[in-house]
Amino acid sequence: MTELTASVAPAAPATTALFDTVASPETAIAHFAARLAVEADVSDVAAALADGGSGFVLVDTRSDEAWAQGHVPGAVHLPRRRIAEEGTALVGPGTAVVVYCWGPGCNGATRAALEFARLGHPVKEMIGGFEYWVREGFAYETADGFARIAADPLTNVGRVGLGGSPVAGAAAGISCDC
Repeated sequence: MTELTASVAPAAPATTALFDTVASPETAIAHFAARLAVEADVSDVAAALADGGSGFVLVDTRSDEAWAQGHVPGAVHLPRRRIAEEGTALVGPGTAVVVYCWGPGCNGATRAALEFARLGHPVKEMIGGFEYWVREGFAYETADGFARIAADPLTNVGRVGLGGSPVAGAAAGISCDC
C-alpha cells in the first residue's frame, strides 16, 4: 500500500478580468481601514448600546412617518434635511454620532453622516440601517411599544443556521460572527 501525499502549489496570480485592475495590499489596507473608521454594523451598535452606549448619540435620520413605524430604542430622531439647522442643538459639540436611515438601498445615512461631520462631530454610519436592525432580530420601538421579529437566518448564519435552527454551540448574545 502506498501512502498518498498531497502537495500544494503556490497560488497562481488571478487571471480573470475581475483582477485586471486591483489595489495593492497597501492601498487595500488604507481603504478598508478608512471604511471601518466611518462605518459600524448593526451588531456592533447593538453591543455598544447594550454596554451603556455612553460616548455617542444614535440618530435616526428617516422621515417622521418612518420613525413612527419603528426605530431603534434609544435613538433620537432628526431627519437628514434638518441636521444642518438642528444638529448642534440636539447633539453637543464634539459628541460622537452614529447615524442610520432605512437600509442598504438608501444613502440617507451617508448624507446625514456628512452633515454631522461638517458640524464637527466624529461620526459613523450604521450600515444596513433600520432594515437590518429588524432583520437581525433586535427589538425596535413603535408608538405601541416594543416589537421584535425572529431573526432572518440569512443575516447572521452563525446564530441561527440556514434552516432557522440554532447552531450548536453558537452564542445567543449580540454579536456578528463574521
